[in-house]
Amino acid sequence: MSNMLSEQILNNHSAFLETLRHRFLDESRVSALQRFAELGFPTRKDEEYRYTNIREIIEKNYNFFPKESHNISKEQLDLLHLGEENFDWIVFVNGKLCKEFSKISIENAEFLSFNYALNDAAHKDVFDEYFNTIASKKLAFTSLNEAYCKFGFFLKVPKNVVIEKPIHVFYLSQNQEDNTFYNTRNLLIVEEGAKVEIIESHHNFDENYVFTNSVTEIFTHPNAKADWHKVQNDSETSYLVDHTFAKQERDSLATVNTFSFGGKIVRNNLDFIQNGSNINSFMNGITIIGNEQLVDHHTAVHHNQPHCESYQNYKGIFKDKSHGVFNGKVFVDKIAQKTNAYQQNNNVLLNEGASIDTKPQLEIFADDVKCSHGCTVGQLNKDALFYLRARGISKKEAQALLLYAFANDAIQNIDIEPLKIKIEKLLAEKLEV
Repeated sequence: MSNMLSEQILNNHSAFLETLRHRFLDESRVSALQRFAELGFPTRKDEEYRYTNIREIIEKNYNFFPKESHNISKEQLDLLHLGEENFDWIVFVNGKLCKEFSKISIENAEFLSFNYALNDAAHKDVFDEYFNTIASKKLAFTSLNEAYCKFGFFLKVPKNVVIEKPIHVFYLSQNQEDNTFYNTRNLLIVEEGAKVEIIESHHNFDENYVFTNSVTEIFTHPNAKADWHKVQNDSETSYLVDHTFAKQERDSLATVNTFSFGGKIVRNNLDFIQNGSNINSFMNGITIIGNEQLVDHHTAVHHNQPHCESYQNYKGIFKDKSHGVFNGKVFVDKIAQKTNAYQQNNNVLLNEGASIDTKPQLEIFADDVKCSHGCTVGQLNKDALFYLRARGISKKEAQALLLYAFANDAIQNIDIEPLKIKIEKLLAEKLEV
């Protein structure tokens, strides 16, 4: 383990601990750092990282202590909004919660930043019960996050509370003179019968690189509903490694939608843990990238109980020399009869240099189940192109229309109208329609 970043991680930790006001996690942070040191960053020899080379990320130097001062204007922020006047939003700038940019109307939800929750004795029991209980301790990135996490979004939605307004969580970085390293942490607890919709986006305003190592834990109690939409449209000087874990109890519904348009290297890891019967889990993704971008989706659904469903639909469009990866795993326990698991991954390669590695995996130990998976990789349908061109539509427009139609069905299940419109706009922009 001799890359630059690993050495910095080991050398900066005691200085990092000194920056914390709350020290009750120190012990677990130190052992997490120890685990990270033993694991080291994954390489291409690692089966899970066979197609994704992260060397470019870890061979840089980073600043672990971003400077807080910034000069982001309200106008710059407005451009990032989704026409969401009737949303709530919480804005983190350079790691810190920025109250003057945030707009929160919720009264009955314990709506806090992660940092505040850690400082607040009243939340210690919530942390003891939930924090880091479903995030895997066997992974380098999650261990690293536990060692260094400080900033992020924390929300506990009480029983039967329906939060009407979607909440957009912004992570902004600006005014940093060096490459900067963030370990963001999100914790969402949705109690019985409660409902909430979250949108998350990361934005780097500097020419320097930003590396964000993000871990999110989502708990949906019986009959609760949680939707988490990741809008990934960051600059070409940003790296994102995201691990999201969702644990569901009976009759609950959880969705994670991932829209990947920007960022130099983006790795999304999703783990759904079904812990009751009659659970629904949804994962949708749209990836449209070009240049030398890389986006990697790794999903896993653990069907542990009978009568549950999971649905994965990922679409990818790859231009130039971009590279996509999709690895979807479905595990069906022997008691998980009547499971219905659906997995689809369709890809279009627009240039010779573009590539996709797709690998659906099913491990089924029950006999009365319906599990289907399919993946396609191809070019655009020549007949459809010919048909449109015969009607006087230019080749470029015809291509864009077909691609738009191809990607569009992965956004049909978004309940939030402004978000749907924003994604459609981004789609059109990326396809130059």
